[in-house]
Amino acid sequence: MPNKVVIVTDSTAYLEPGEAQKLGIHIAPLNIKMGEQNFLDGVDIDSEELFRRINMGAPLPTSSPPEATTFERIYTQIHKQTDKILSIHTSSHLSKTVQKAKIGSEGLMGRCTIEVVDSLTTSVGLGILARAAAKAAQAGMSLDDIVRLVRGMLPHIYLVFYVEQMDYLERGGRIGQAQAILGAMLNIKPILFMEDGDIIPLEKVRTTDKAIEKLYEFVVEFDNLEETAIIQCSKAPTREARILQNRLKQSFPDIEFPIIQYGPDLSIHVGPTALGVVVYEGLTF
Repeated sequence: MPNKVVIVTDSTAYLEPGEAQKLGIHIAPLNIKMGEQNFLDGVDIDSEELFRRINMGAPLPTSSPPEATTFERIYTQIHKQTDKILSIHTSSHLSKTVQKAKIGSEGLMGRCTIEVVDSLTTSVGLGILARAAAKAAQAGMSLDDIVRLVRGMLPHIYLVFYVEQMDYLERGGRIGQAQAILGAMLNIKPILFMEDGDIIPLEKVRTTDKAIEKLYEFVVEFDNLEETAIIQCSKAPTREARILQNRLKQSFPDIEFPIIQYGPDLSIHVGPTALGVVVYEGLTF
């Protein structure tokens, strides 16, 4: 059996259209539930559709990981062509996807080597890891070396963002009810940071302009920007995203700052009004 490594990730990973197929990446979709209706993340619902339904009176959504049987089915299919699989998934602090992937791998124990890695990130950050792993696999790197590569990248991926409304953070247990009420009364916008896979409050500001300034200041601290993106809920760039993009382009004229829509799972954690920046700080040797 060929020893080429095959990469699996989940639907929270941001990849360009067609990129997963081109790189041979298999994607397990998370489940999005709104009342009695179930959707597959990235298959039959995106963030805009999610909030369109909420605005029309649909119940507030919840997300759940792919079932272990879904992973076992994916791994079994891949096992027809290889016995080396690397499965990289959204942060275990945001979802039980890693846990389900590990359970799903048990059915192939002894027949197929499956490494499950907690990315400690999501969205664009997870996409960066999945893409790097898939390119390394295409180049013929061993499973151990690809795992080492991915684990080495983890501490160099950063996500910082702010939200205009706090009710989604409250529902997810990121802040207390009193904080959410006070924040709304005082028009406070929390700046949040992803640290060790969890979303934590970094500081608070009073205006949108100040929040944009904080995101800008965060990015310009880096000396070696390998890859970056601005993330927001809608497909069409918002005014705030454009302001941030223009400021960053002035400081980094040679670097692209694409504006990307974050997916339904992250939407459930941060709501429809978050604006953030993902930074991958290139490795220096």
